[in-house]
Amino acid sequence: MNKLCVCIVTAFIAVAPQVSFASDYNDLVLEQVRQMPKGGRYSVSHFAKIRLESSAHFESGKFFIIPSGPSFCSGATYLVFIRTIEALRERGQLRLDYGTLERLIIRDQRDGEGVWGRWNANGPGTARLFHELRLGRNFDNIDQAKPGDFMKIFWSRAVGRNEHGHSTIFLGMENRPDGQYVRYWSSNIPSGYGEKSVPRSKIAYALFSRFETPANLARISSAPFVDTYLASLLRSRSSISEAGAKCGL
Repeated sequence: MNKLCVCIVTAFIAVAPQVSFASDYNDLVLEQVRQMPKGGRYSVSHFAKIRLESSAHFESGKFFIIPSGPSFCSGATYLVFIRTIEALRERGQLRLDYGTLERLIIRDQRDGEGVWGRWNANGPGTARLFHELRLGRNFDNIDQAKPGDFMKIFWSRAVGRNEHGHSTIFLGMENRPDGQYVRYWSSNIPSGYGEKSVPRSKIAYALFSRFETPANLARISSAPFVDTYLASLLRSRSSISEAGAKCGL
């Protein structure tokens, strides 16, 4: 290579922008989904909530996830979230102090209270948590989604009071003779844990959250105990546009 070419290459390297890509943990999320049981029946009863609390047993600084039915959607996806965190800790890829881990425990928190109360809230609970703690990016373009993204489905445009939604984990798209279908995992009516596919046309809106920066869970220690927006959605109506704004869209 002559001196002119060397100079040109050197100059190009000097001015070329440094591009960085955030890594994600979608494959690890899917690995936890595959280890979840199937069936067990869907229920939002008080008994199902008690079962959920016992399914995520916290002892000696570690979560022991032993899922059992009956179950409901946000509880199912939260168990996968906790399993993913524990898998990262076991691999030595994540360190969290005891105080942070304790804040992940399910204790029948009200909507908007703590981590579980945010995740379980009406509206964009998971996406709001991800935005607040900077756990990963949120987006609403299904064409950008990939398996392992957490997905909140809205069956109508209502957000908050009178909302009809579903907390799921996106698995992909299917092309069928009658149109495009969205495939996901969750606790589904009526059978409980498992996969399901629905026509894309039935989904009024979907909000995706991609787990990218688990170390930022430590930020929960300095976050308000109650997210007032999510807490208000039991009695108040919001909108798709407001929900998106609250999640950084």
